[in-house]
Amino acid sequence: MTAGRILIVDDDTRLAGMLTELLVPDVSMPNRDGLDLLRHLRTEGSKPVLIVIALPDEHDRIPALAARLRALLRRSANVQLDSTPLAVGPLAIYPRTMSATLEGAPLRLTTAEFMLLQALARSAGRVQSRETLTYQALGRPLQPFDRSIDTHISNIRRKLCLDPARGIKIKSSRGHGYVLTVPDARA
Repeated sequence: MTAGRILIVDDDTRLAGMLTELLVPDVSMPNRDGLDLLRHLRTEGSKPVLIVIALPDEHDRIPALAARLRALLRRSANVQLDSTPLAVGPLAIYPRTMSATLEGAPLRLTTAEFMLLQALARSAGRVQSRETLTYQALGRPLQPFDRSIDTHISNIRRKLCLDPARGIKIKSSRGHGYVLTVPDARA
């Protein structure tokens, strides 16, 4: 994995030092609200941002935080730096702007839906497990009885208005995961 840079912003210098070692920003800062900072970074075209909120059981959350951070850095490393879209049939995905179009028409996707569709598009034609998709799209491990990926897939299918005439499909592979398919143009 390529080394990246992480900006740490926090009002507590002791905690900032620990975060420097563990890597991560605070939403409740006295001079500038963390959410305001996040909005500013997004308008500047910043790389992905991870927000950490201090909770009483923070030591128990370190493994989950580490997994989330690894997923965030992995997604950041995979983002295409040019404006060339990832094209799958009539679907075009623009990682840099986190936008997508279908036959030139913009798709209104949530961040999670966009990340999931992008993960499926990058592996078009290959089944991706729910575990892999949960890490890639949601940045967290799949939990027992977790149906969030299935719900997002359902929403994406609805938003894409998938039908045979368009040729693009998200198929379920029972017990394995999902696959984005496009029929061969020569057929």
